[in-house]
Amino acid sequence: MLNPRHIEELIKLINSSPYYQLLSMVMEDIGVGYSIITLDMESKHLSPYQAIQGGVYSSLIDAAAYWAVYPELDPESGLITLDVTVHHLASIKSGKITAKGQRIKVGRTICLAEATIESPEGRILAQGSSKLLVTDGLQTIDQLAALANTTLPPKFIAEL
Repeated sequence: MLNPRHIEELIKLINSSPYYQLLSMVMEDIGVGYSIITLDMESKHLSPYQAIQGGVYSSLIDAAAYWAVYPELDPESGLITLDVTVHHLASIKSGKITAKGQRIKVGRTICLAEATIESPEGRILAQGSSKLLVTDGLQTIDQLAALANTTLPPKFIAEL
């Protein structure tokens, strides 16, 4: 069973990441097969044409897909994104957007996940998928925690 304390501390660790802070991405929730990330649109997210820069959508889809797979991995395994496909469906200039990641398949070596990005009104702005490589001992969550000079509670706990 996934340890709620692990997820709580993991979310804090993710949200302290320099890249998440740079883009103002906020991990809201992670669970078995899903993740939710929000972003309050600011001027820094806009292209010279004053619409959202496509790289923001790409970053959100990559991150939401990645974290939707994470809960089902062994603690000693890590993930590396192999590719990300992003379909830009609509633009937005302001408001809080939400990326919802969903695990499609978790394999021994390759995982597939998808994500959608929605406007505050629920309109789909972008959709995409990510193929991820499962690694043995590379880019593990313990290595991430060590980079931040912290430790996380165990990922799994026994069911009662």
